[in-house]
Formats: sequence, C-alpha cells, structure tokens
Amino acid sequence: MVETLAVVFGVAVLAGGAVVIKYWYWPPDPDDEPREDVAEYISMMVGVLYALVLGLALVTVWDSRSAAEGYVQSEAGAAHQVWLLAEGLPPQQAERLRTGVDTYVHHVVATEWPAMTRGKPLGKRGWELLNQVRAAAEVPADANPAQQVTALEATAQLSKLDDARRGREAAVESGLSPVLWFGLFVGGTLTVAFMFLFGVQRSLTHVVMVMGLSALIAFVVLLIYQLNTSFSGLFAVDATPFTRYFTSR
Repeated sequence: MVETLAVVFGVAVLAGGAVVIKYWYWPPDPDDEPREDVAEYISMMVGVLYALVLGLALVTVWDSRSAAEGYVQSEAGAAHQVWLLAEGLPPQQAERLRTGVDTYVHHVVATEWPAMTRGKPLGKRGWELLNQVRAAAEVPADANPAQQVTALEATAQLSKLDDARRGREAAVESGLSPVLWFGLFVGGTLTVAFMFLFGVQRSLTHVVMVMGLSALIAFVVLLIYQLNTSFSGLFAVDATPFTRYFTSR
C-alpha cells in the first residue's frame, strides 16, 4: 500500500514538475489565446479512468458477495444431505450423526453468524463440532454393503461441507483493497473538482450538473461500501439456507 501510494505521488510530482519546467523555459506568448482543449481532454480522461476504477471495485465486491452466498448455500445443502443420509445407517449411529449435524448448524446460526456480521473470526469451536460429525459418519465395522455406501456418500458430503465452510470463513475476512478505496475517493474528488474548471453561462445549470454528478458518485461508492462486507449491511448474506432446512425439525 505504501509503495503504491509512493509511486502514484512520485508520478504526480514528476508530471507537475514537467509542466512547471515547460512554463519556466518556454512561457506562453502574451498574445496567445487561452486554450481550453487541454483541460477538456484531461477532464475527460479523469472521468474515463475513474469509471474504470468504479467498475473494477463494483465487480470485485459483487463477485465476493456472490461467492459468499454460494458458500453458504453449499454448506447448508451438504449438511442437509448428511442429515438425510443418516437414515441409511444403523439406528444408534444415525442418531449420533443427526445430533451432531443439528448441533453444528445451531452453532453456525446462533454463534458464528452474529460474529460474522461484526467481521470477527469464527474460532475453532465450529471445526471441532464438524470433526465430531465426521467421526459419527465413519463406516461401522459391522455395516452391510448398503450402509457402507451410505457412509461413504455422507463422507463425500462432509468434504463438500468442509470446503464450503472454509470459503465462508475466508469471505468474512475478505474486503476491497485499500488501494482501490484510495482510488475511489481521490478519483471522485478529482472528477467533481474538474467540474469547476469550466465556466457555464447559466449558474443554475452548473449547480444541477455538479449536484447530479456528485450524487451519482456518492451512490455508487456507498453501494460498493454496502457490498464490501458480505455478511452485514443492506445486501448481507443471511442464514436462511440453514434455517430453511433445519428449523422445521
């Protein structure tokens, strides 16, 4: 982050120094007419480059949020499948397996989800409960062929659940890069500031233009901010996939 800012600042200082040197050694003739085309070109390029930064940031946070939602759905679906597959196991093992899945899901919804909305790490308890579920799904020594197939399928679903949980855990800590946040705020400031470089004959028109552009930039930046945290905010991923499968029992 520091190195990136240093490079950006260095390029800006170098460009500014080049302009100063140009005017120092080759000053414009007093009879030259003022030129607005350079300022218009720079203003246009700032707007285009800022649009690229906005698009990149928006796509990044939207993809992260969509991935988090996919992890939650996969995890809940795998847990539901394990609960259903317990029907094909010996009665005592099936009871242990279903109890373990219910305990794990309750921990996810009641304990982990509030922590996720605050951006806190999930801790080790969830993994311990998942290991207990995995132990309960092991193939019993006296299992018949059908029960062995059921236990193997439950193990496969637990592997899918494990991967989805890891993705959900990573999604809690993921967020937009500070470099992109820097670009969003600096680019937005420059884009609005360039609106004041050009005179508009009708002052009301100028006011409306500045207000509209500022409001649109603020809306997009706030949208990115809301999408940046996958488990909190207006577009938060909730625990509905878990509650849909397990609260009815």
